[in-house]
Formats: sequence, C-alpha cells, structure tokens
Amino acid sequence: MDSMITAAARALAAGDPLGALKRVALRDDAPALALRGIAMAQLGDFVRAKALVRSAARAFSPKESVAKARCVVAEAEIAFAMRDLGWPPKALDAARATLEEHGDFANAAHARYLSMRRLLLIGRIDEAERTLTEFDPATFPPALRAAHELVVAGIAMRRLRTKAAHDALDRARQAAYRAAIPALVAEVEGAYLALKTPAARLMKQGEERLLLLNEVEAVMASNALVVDACRYVVRDARTTISLATRPVLFELACALAEAWPGDVPRGALIARAFRTKHGDESHRARLRVEIGRLRKMLSTLASVDATKDGFTLTPRRAPEVVVLARPVEEEHAAVLAFLADGESWSSSALALALGASQRTVQRALDSLAAEGKAQSFGRGRARRWMTPPLPGFTTTLLLPAPLPSD
Repeated sequence: MDSMITAAARALAAGDPLGALKRVALRDDAPALALRGIAMAQLGDFVRAKALVRSAARAFSPKESVAKARCVVAEAEIAFAMRDLGWPPKALDAARATLEEHGDFANAAHARYLSMRRLLLIGRIDEAERTLTEFDPATFPPALRAAHELVVAGIAMRRLRTKAAHDALDRARQAAYRAAIPALVAEVEGAYLALKTPAARLMKQGEERLLLLNEVEAVMASNALVVDACRYVVRDARTTISLATRPVLFELACALAEAWPGDVPRGALIARAFRTKHGDESHRARLRVEIGRLRKMLSTLASVDATKDGFTLTPRRAPEVVVLARPVEEEHAAVLAFLADGESWSSSALALALGASQRTVQRALDSLAAEGKAQSFGRGRARRWMTPPLPGFTTTLLLPAPLPSD
C-alpha cells in the first residue's frame, strides 16, 4: 500500500472516517474507493458506502481475489448495518473461504461473525451457536475478540442465561477499550442496556410489574405454570407446549391464566378469543369446541374446568400460574421491538426476522407511522424504518490489509 492508503487505513482503524477521507477523497483507484466506502459507512451514509465498495470490487483485477473478497465482506457488513437481511449469505461464505485460503484469517473470522449476527437476528440461534464453537478467540486482535464476545452475549441473552451474557459483555468491554475504537465501545455499552431494560411484564393474580432479563430467567426457572406471551408457549418446570400456531387457543390460555385462581366469564372469553363484542349462540358453540381443544393440548400441565359463569385453569403440578407478556402493550409490539435496536430496517428485513409476510409488516409500519411511533426515510427499495434518529455505524470494518508494524 502507498503512504496515503496506509494513513487512511490507520485513520479508519482508529475510528476517524473524516481523517481517512481527507487522504483518499479525490482518488478513484480500487484501494481508495474501498476505503472511501468504509469511511462513508462509518459516517452513516450506507447507500453511498455500498456503491463505493461495489465500485472498488469491480476495480480490483481478477488476480486480486483477496481484495475483492474483502470488498464482499465490507458490503455484507454495510448490508447488516442497513438491516438488509436478504443479502445473499452464499457470497459472504465464498469470500470467507477465499480469505482463509490466502491466510487472511482476521477478515475471514469477521465474515463468520457477520453471518452469526445475521442468524441471531432472524432467530436461528442453534445454527449461530454451532458456528461459534468453531472459534478460539484467544489469538484474535482486540476488535475481533470484542465481536466474538458480543455474539456470545447475544446467544446467552436469547437463551435467558443472563450471568453468561453479563460475563461476555464484560470481556467485550475490555477488548473494545484495548482496541480503542469508539464506535465499538459504544456498541458494547449499548448491549449492556438490554440487561438493564425491562424485558417483559409479569401478570399474577390481577397485579403486574416489569421484569428485567435476569428476573425473567428466574421466573422461567421457577415451579410456576408460565403462559409466555413472548414466545407463545405454556410451560412448567418439566413440560413446554407451544401454541404459536394456535392463536385462539393461546388467547384463551392467557385469559384464564390472568384470572387465576378465579374463572373467566364465557362472554369475556368470546370477546377476547374471537374479537367480537356481541357474541351469539354460534360463538358459544365455537367456544366450547376451542375450550375442548385447549383442554386436550394442556392436559399434562393443567385442567380447564367449567364453572357456573365460565371456565377456570387449574395447574396439575405448579403451585401458581403467571403470565409473561411483552413490556409494552401494543398491537404491533413485535415490530417495535426490532425497531428499538436503534438501527434502520427495511420492511423485507423485518418480515424475514419476524417470519411474517412483507405485506403484514408494511401494514404494521404504516399504522405505527400514523401514530408517530415509527418513521421512514428513502424511497422504493432503499426505504428504511426506525424509531430514533439514524444511528452511526457501530461495527468495525476490517477491509484494509493488516498494517505494517510501527
């Protein structure tokens, strides 16, 4: 690398994108285009950054396969920052293989971490965890060790292992400070907020309170019968039954659990399960059918018994019944939960992460925008949605080759 490219790469490594641009802003050779793209990404102009990195990939000659592969990794990270989760993972896997073949193990590992973070966002936790076991971060530079621990923490949070998550974030913080990259430090500090922010509401015998993640872990480890409205399951210490594909049955289970140890009138159950204020005989007949189905589904966990006015839920083994709900009571709470990470999302990425159709997600976004709870920028395929103002680029791009030692 020539001196200006080296200086620009050092500036980017130190988190100084403006300093990098001063050195390469007027150059159109491939290395300069790549560094300009990274600088624009760190400044938050992801659309321009993506175009520059693609131009750099085209400008490198076919013999410069490593440089091209680094550009692919950079474009994948920009796509991740834009929450473009539909970006082709096979291209990233091919780039990673090229980097490993040529001995660029740092960028190859970075590519793997990008893949794992994408898997976490779309809920493929088992796959991300299997990939993580292939790594020994001891030999990684501090920035990559921080990235490794962030993935460890992300998996632990989703597994409700809060102590493991906290320990991983402590290690990530130490590595981020050693790396001396302000954006990486900010990302780690932001991850800590997930442990200090209410993660759910606990409803029990007519009372409710907000729970932190460690308190949710304690509830899930207790002997209570838990109706989990975050994961749509009913569980006790021994058995878990999913009602994710049975929304009517889950609404009935929630209503009965919220009223425990009392009963719920038939009219209230009809209104909640069937979304109607004026139930008739057909609704009563349907309620009997759905209660029968719920009774069969939950037979190992609880009995659903008829009372004079309605129905009641009686656990078989658990001493009490509680409900875990999302921390905010909102029709489109799941969409808001993803937007709350501070990044900008496309509707297609939200649909992929939520496992819903893009049309359903778009309707939810339009509803949230009308209520002032979400906002968009851009047009067409470049349109993105968020709740707070557009954040900075919070991860480290490792496109430049390792710098010569001082």
